[in-house]
Amino acid sequence: MHPDRRFAWDDRAAMRAFVAQAGFGTLFGMTPAGPRVAHVAAIFLDDDRIGFHLARSNALAGHIEHGDALFVVNGPDAYVSPDWYGMDDQVPTWNYVAVELQGRASPMVPDDLSALIDALSQDQERRLAPKPLWTKDKMSDGLADRMLGAVTGYAFAISDWRGTRKLGQNKPEAARAGVADALRLQGKHEMANLMRGTLS
Repeated sequence: MHPDRRFAWDDRAAMRAFVAQAGFGTLFGMTPAGPRVAHVAAIFLDDDRIGFHLARSNALAGHIEHGDALFVVNGPDAYVSPDWYGMDDQVPTWNYVAVELQGRASPMVPDDLSALIDALSQDQERRLAPKPLWTKDKMSDGLADRMLGAVTGYAFAISDWRGTRKLGQNKPEAARAGVADALRLQGKHEMANLMRGTLS
C-alpha cells in the first residue's frame, strides 16, 4: 500500500464494509511455478475471515493454503492532471482506494463449500431486488452438486488489514477542490465525491 501515512486507511469497520460491498477481489499467492493470481468473488464468514472458491484447475488451487496470501479489493481510481491543482510545479498522479488483506487460506469441507456458494449467490441476488432471488433449487436435480465437484472452497483467515485512500490529502484544500471539480467533468463522480469528502 502507499507509504505516505497521509493516505493510510486505518478504519477497520469502513474497510470491512468496502470489501463486503465490492464482493470481488484479486487473490495473490505463491506456487511452485512462481506467483499466481486469481480473481474471485468473496464474502465475510465472520469478522476476520472471508470465503471464496477456486476452480480445481486454477494455478493457485492446492497451493494457496501453504503460506500467506493477499486478497486485494480495488475501488474507484482516477488519473489526476497537474493542471487541475491550480499550483505550479506539480506532477501527474493517480488517486485510488484499495484494501489489502493478508492471511492464510484453509480448504473447506464439501458441506461448507455448498453453504459458501449459497451465501455468495444470495448476497449478490439481494442486490438485484425487486428481482426474485435465484437459488440452486432452480437447477436440474443433482447438477449443482456435480458442479461443486469442480471447485474448492477456502476460508481465508485475515491476519493483517492494510488500506489506502489516496485522495490528494497532501495538497491544499483549494487544490483538492479543483481536482474534484475537474474529475466530475470527466465523469469520475465517485472519486470526485470521495475527494470532496476530505474537505472541511
